[in-house]
Amino acid sequence: MGLLAVTGSTGVLGGLVARDLAARGISQRLLVRDPSRAPRLDGAEVVRSDYGDGELARRSLDGVTTLFMVSAHESADRLEQHASFIDAAADAGVEQIVYTSFVGASPDSTFTLARDHAATEQLIEAAIPEHTFLRDNFYLDFLPHMVGEDGVLRGPAGDGRVAAVAREDIARAAVAVLLDPAAHRDAAYDLTGPEALTMSEIAATITRVTGREVSFRDETLEEAYASRLKWPAPQWQYDAWVSTYTAIAAGEHERVSPDVELLTGRAAVSLADFLS
Repeated sequence: MGLLAVTGSTGVLGGLVARDLAARGISQRLLVRDPSRAPRLDGAEVVRSDYGDGELARRSLDGVTTLFMVSAHESADRLEQHASFIDAAADAGVEQIVYTSFVGASPDSTFTLARDHAATEQLIEAAIPEHTFLRDNFYLDFLPHMVGEDGVLRGPAGDGRVAAVAREDIARAAVAVLLDPAAHRDAAYDLTGPEALTMSEIAATITRVTGREVSFRDETLEEAYASRLKWPAPQWQYDAWVSTYTAIAAGEHERVSPDVELLTGRAAVSLADFLS
């Protein structure tokens, strides 16, 4: 399948993918900003790269056929970083990008950061001959961390539902695609958990499985912005935090997809199983 490059190996998702590939004996090039933080894996070449540095990125991608591109860390200029990296991939002759996008990504998504993913998909389609989009729902792993120190899960989500997906399932799906990228050209997969839960059901599940008493409070928009002011952040970040919940309230993340099981042969992990 040619030379495979993997980004994000110093993070959780990219690290899971890189380690799984190495365990299967697949050669790969790990593209990282800080080589000292890269995992040391059999068959893995570590090369310095940076989404925002076009020339460095182009050199790091020289000879690469398939690129696993984990979306950049949330920032005001994330889309600009993506554009620079995708241009570098095109200049280097990359034939296929497998990109971690977001479920329901659209220019008018309620969740503000999903708009960046929609724009990134368009950039990839315009620049790279072949592509595969892994459109992830919200991370199941983060749900317990959304609970405040007072045991309250708060946000303007109403009775909306979310089919959150575990990062381990996203990684397994990504590996399945990367083992045979040609079979997944021009494909898009919605990666979700096996159930769509309301915030109240999420709180009840955390309580039942962990023993920690957790409840849900449905905030108004004004309350949601006010309650997050204790964390200093730019306005775009507050908008992203709050729109996480308003997107759920709008029903944009409730669809349960079979794609995790379709790609991996295993059912996606539920919240109760993840917490157990």
